[in-house]
Amino acid sequence: MCSHARNIDHHDPRVTALAPGAGPTFRPAAATGRPPAPTPPGTAARRVANFRAGPYPSGVGPSFEDVKAAAAVIQSGVAYSPCLASQTLSEVLGTSVVLKFENHQFTASFKERGALNALLALSAGERRRGVIAPSAGNHAQGLAYHAERLGIACTLVMPRFTPNVKVMQTQAFGAKVILQGETFDEAEAHARSLARENGPLLIHPYDDPRVIAGQGTVALEMLAAFPDLEVLVAPVGGGGLLAGMVLAARGLRPDITLYGVQTRSYPGVHRALHGLPDEVTAPTIAEGIAVKRPGDLTLAVLKKAQTEVLLVEEGDLEEAVLLLLEVEKTVVEGAAAAPLAAVMHHRALFSGKKVGLVLSGGNIDPMLLGAVIERGMVRSGRLVRIRVEVRDLPGALSEVTEVIGNTNANIQEVQHQRAFTDLPLQTTEVDFVLRTRDQSHVAEVLQALRTAGYPADQHNG
Repeated sequence: MCSHARNIDHHDPRVTALAPGAGPTFRPAAATGRPPAPTPPGTAARRVANFRAGPYPSGVGPSFEDVKAAAAVIQSGVAYSPCLASQTLSEVLGTSVVLKFENHQFTASFKERGALNALLALSAGERRRGVIAPSAGNHAQGLAYHAERLGIACTLVMPRFTPNVKVMQTQAFGAKVILQGETFDEAEAHARSLARENGPLLIHPYDDPRVIAGQGTVALEMLAAFPDLEVLVAPVGGGGLLAGMVLAARGLRPDITLYGVQTRSYPGVHRALHGLPDEVTAPTIAEGIAVKRPGDLTLAVLKKAQTEVLLVEEGDLEEAVLLLLEVEKTVVEGAAAAPLAAVMHHRALFSGKKVGLVLSGGNIDPMLLGAVIERGMVRSGRLVRIRVEVRDLPGALSEVTEVIGNTNANIQEVQHQRAFTDLPLQTTEVDFVLRTRDQSHVAEVLQALRTAGYPADQHNG
């Protein structure tokens, strides 16, 4: 577990309100339930004002000092999530892997950090106006949760494709949810329109300096727990998490390397960093980072730091979700699996290094998770479909099932195919869906059938 010592200079005038050693002992949200009530808004606002009073000038982004101030402000309102070395993943991948479990936050996402930092900076008048935000789901939950606790009215605009689990959990915190648009960009345009018409304050999920500063506290905690990390890897969509981590990590360790990870379906930040136009090619299971283009503030931070963004395939994401479930016994959403997918896909880049991966969230739709598990079973040879030629006579099917049973494969489904085949009339094709150990076990089953006189082949297509 992460060390509970935060890397904050308590003699820094920006955080003098926090005495050395003050504040709660941080434990994973899974063990403690809801974190303690956040610092009273007035106190938090004064702390933020100690560093930078009033709103940020237009176009001016946050700094390392803002991240340190955010750590002091939000510390009693979010969980100090576990940060653990993974022996098994390290052995599998040929690198030293450290995992930051942000899926252990109360709303199962790092987004709470930036949302709370932004909310605690509001003036009394701004709190009375209420807040509004576009979100693909996790920012919505973090903002709704902490807005409810602080007594601030909250409206969220979410794309229509947002997983039901994220919509329902956001509504459970008392927020008003509006489903609008097919993409995050369409939801954002609607949220901005409502903010202009009705007056609530827009808290952008990534292109807001206080949100970016709040997200950057993830890196402070990782480097406090493992100061010798050489590389940090985080998913990136709009860029809030990665930009905040760049500010924090480079502020502590100018030599450290950071990578963002996107899918090839939504490579907005990757293309923007290379001066290429926006491009969206296909849907993705990583809807949390399915953003067409990064924010202006986040892109400026990433460009200045010369941050590189790696691309992964959808299959890499699915494999990483399943690997984390099986090895670490932890549930992550598609976006949160992106850092591990990158290490798996770009092994030579990380070989022999000590790498910190941010598991950014765990809000995955159960039906999607089920499909990921099933497809992963197929890829690994643990769920297979075989096609067997059988004489269409009484007792023939029983003989085939006995052969399969003798190999210790488990029959899950059986389907006869009489009409749609070119085989002779007294011969039928039977498709079996089997649960097996691995590909070598599949080969054993096929060989046993052929030896018994039944032509058989794997037929996963």
